[in-house]
Amino acid sequence: MMHAPLASRPRLLCDLTQSWSSVGGGVGTYLRAKRAHLIANTPHRHLMILPGAEDAVEESDGGRAITAWVKSPHVPFSPHYRLLLRNGAVRSVLERFAPDVIECQDAYNLPWAALRHRERHPETALVAGYMTDFPEVYAGRPFSKAFGRAAGEAAARLCYRYCRRLYRQFDAVYALSHAGGGTKLNELGVDPVHILPLGVELDAFGPDRRDPALRRELDMGEDQPLLIYVGRMDIEKRPDIVVEAFRRLPAELGAKLVLLGQGPIREQVAKLGDPRIVTPGFVTDRAELARWLASSDLYVSAMPNETFGVSVIEAQASGLPVVGVAGGAMPERVRPGMGLLGPAGDSAAMAANILEVWRGDRAAMARLARDYVAGEFTWTHSMDVLLNQIVPAALARRGAALTGAQAGLAALPA
Repeated sequence: MMHAPLASRPRLLCDLTQSWSSVGGGVGTYLRAKRAHLIANTPHRHLMILPGAEDAVEESDGGRAITAWVKSPHVPFSPHYRLLLRNGAVRSVLERFAPDVIECQDAYNLPWAALRHRERHPETALVAGYMTDFPEVYAGRPFSKAFGRAAGEAAARLCYRYCRRLYRQFDAVYALSHAGGGTKLNELGVDPVHILPLGVELDAFGPDRRDPALRRELDMGEDQPLLIYVGRMDIEKRPDIVVEAFRRLPAELGAKLVLLGQGPIREQVAKLGDPRIVTPGFVTDRAELARWLASSDLYVSAMPNETFGVSVIEAQASGLPVVGVAGGAMPERVRPGMGLLGPAGDSAAMAANILEVWRGDRAAMARLARDYVAGEFTWTHSMDVLLNQIVPAALARRGAALTGAQAGLAALPA
């Protein structure tokens, strides 16, 4: 049953993000699932403000689904993403459609556009999603590599102070997991921080999607391990460590590695000239992605700052054990008996874990992982948390703030 503050009347819910790609990505997967749920199961309308090739507005489902594209340049080295810097254009869209709730999945310039809009329209509730641990990923780690550990830690501290200032201005804040941001935001004084678990389409991903024909195309027997990684091929995701670990495996194992994704590291891998590594690029079709996952034997990820890990639960739903790293949200995704985790950045440890999982009871690991995902990570549950807890909390806090402001004005002497 939906809380009264949200269900009392149809609302316009808005999502504002930089992190949109036509070919995948965790934020894009979440937003597509959210839109589908809102249109099919609620009376509400949905507005997405996204970076695009041109300024344009598209409407469907009788005007209930609105997408406003804001012309934005490509992100360097990430051709499927665009950099939305035109806050003025964003605010014009917000003025035109006047959403009741704005949810922002970025921590850069766009949240400030939402905050400026609320200054003019104080009844607008603001929700922030902590989708990327950017102080570590984009400040701490690169600065440490370039200038040393002390510089990296200082850069991360500066960014976390920025997070404290930014997120405390929102009416509700959520992280995707405790280890992937929730605990850190609490430590920064952001309170409360809701936890919004993402989901997987269990009817779309499953072991039944395994395709012997695909394995034959790759010249793989059932007794040879096929490893797979799905995600951006950039330094943030660390597929380079996955490749290093794979190349440490004994040649007689007959293993192959599939890297599904696009990015600068894909070109580096191609230069290795290793015929055992297959790089098809992005797979945009969800059924084709499910086929690739189910036809593989192990999912491998070296991302140390994962805030949730959509690709991990899609692999688990497909019946794959996971070999990953003990960092970010990965320990919350890969419970004991579902695979193995090792130290971040250690390709030798990852190679050893791959061998141990391959030689272990993979069928039992797969069953445990599939059951875990089916019980915890459905989009129905995710949307229930969002619409029955997080958004009502934001509306209630915004209402209380307005009541307090009005009471303060009434108390002023005439």
